Amino acid sequence: MVRKIKPEKDIEGNEQIIGICPECHGFNLVTDYKHGELVCKDCGLVINDELLDTGPEWRAFDEEQKSKRSRTGSPVRYTKLDKGLTTEIDRYDRDIRGGLIHPERKAQLYRLRKWQRRSRMSDSVQRNLSIALPELDRMCACLNIPNNIKEECAMWYRKAVAKHLVRGRSIESVVAATIYLISRQHQLPKTLDELEKVSGVKKKDIGRSYRFVCRKLDIKMPITTPMDYVPRFASELGLSGETEAKAIEILEKARKKGVTSGRGPTGVAAAAIYLAAKITNDKQTQKEIAGRLAGVTEVTIRNRYEEIARELGIEI
Repeated sequence: MVRKIKPEKDIEGNEQIIGICPECHGFNLVTDYKHGELVCKDCGLVINDELLDTGPEWRAFDEEQKSKRSRTGSPVRYTKLDKGLTTEIDRYDRDIRGGLIHPERKAQLYRLRKWQRRSRMSDSVQRNLSIALPELDRMCACLNIPNNIKEECAMWYRKAVAKHLVRGRSIESVVAATIYLISRQHQLPKTLDELEKVSGVKKKDIGRSYRFVCRKLDIKMPITTPMDYVPRFASELGLSGETEAKAIEILEKARKKGVTSGRGPTGVAAAAIYLAAKITNDKQTQKEIAGRLAGVTEVTIRNRYEEIARELGIEI
């Protein structure tokens, strides 16, 4: 028995079939794409027998065939203004074979290119992103931030722009605040001094924008620990893996003793690296470490180093 149900329109005006069986009023409906039918599994009523299969036209019998035959486009990239999904009209006035285009056709392409450019900047959000996303790309390149974190930074910045959080603030400060937030969430924190140097915005303004964005987007502010800075500091100083592992071990013991509480994480991390380098005979002086690491002074390293060594009973 086939009973046709007239499709109803949803809020957006699209036609859809309500998922309720008109015979038994059940919700257990099964779609059979092989026969193009929508069937109620409880009473066996064929609700619709003219379904269209919107899946691929090819068949695959294992995962290897499925991966080889599947055809997909490029992934969505939040760091691009159009998310990488638009068509680009080339400005070199050449056809697909590299030949010159007729002058009349060239004028038409010029007008199309102009209107495409204008359509991208149709509102304030697009104009803001056209400035912010290249700036985000530049900062991430200077700070050696990987692509996955950069994409997430761009996604959260788009959310901030959509909620009008950038209004009244400089674009650079909000971009730097987003980088500061996301890098902390991924345990690859960047210091405010590094962001100030790269963005040209005072770290006081970056911190203010960071707290404002976290509050408005309801993001829990991640807490950084000295151990988050150890891998990056060890890489910048060219230390061995043994020294890096020893520094993390020292910090773990110092945390249990309560030595790291209330201290700046960068200074504690630099002091632990200096202490570990002395134990493993990896030659590093306090002056060299302070000179090559941003936001760390020689006095801070000395004070934290003496505190850690005294509490852990390590002879200086």
